Amino acid sequence: MTRVWKWNRPVTVREVLEDLQQERSIAYTTVMTVLDNLHQKGWVRREAEGRAYRYEAVSTRAAYSAALMNEAWTQSDNPAAALVAFFGMMSPEQREALRDAVRMVQGPEETPAPQNPTAENPATENPAVENPAAEKPAVENPAVENPVGENPAATGGETGR
Repeated sequence: MTRVWKWNRPVTVREVLEDLQQERSIAYTTVMTVLDNLHQKGWVRREAEGRAYRYEAVSTRAAYSAALMNEAWTQSDNPAAALVAFFGMMSPEQREALRDAVRMVQGPEETPAPQNPTAENPATENPAVENPAAEKPAVENPAVENPVGENPAATGGETGR
């Protein structure tokens, strides 16, 4: 798939073979078998061109990576803790890329920033001021409220896996 993604266009077995042979010895039939397997699995589509096929990736490498991350995350028994552990593995540059990606997905802020309550009637601006002892709603997943506290990996402890 790396070679197919690299060109970002339909490629023949011969093109992939010639590219791979710059690094190692490999047989034409091996490359043909791998591309045929990728086609059967739905990773590439192919179009006949004479006696050969041209193979093209069905999705981008980024979409494939995103699908892998989503699959791993959704299979976790504690998705919040898994995310915290994952973020803890990231370099500062990767975390900045993550922030940029979140901003792109969220778009411009839809809700205005909270206003300071007025001195005359603080309850109209902030209902919590009227009853400061109001109960906090129950949290279904305590790891979401404090994921670092729930993730031993984030503090250098063992994960048990």
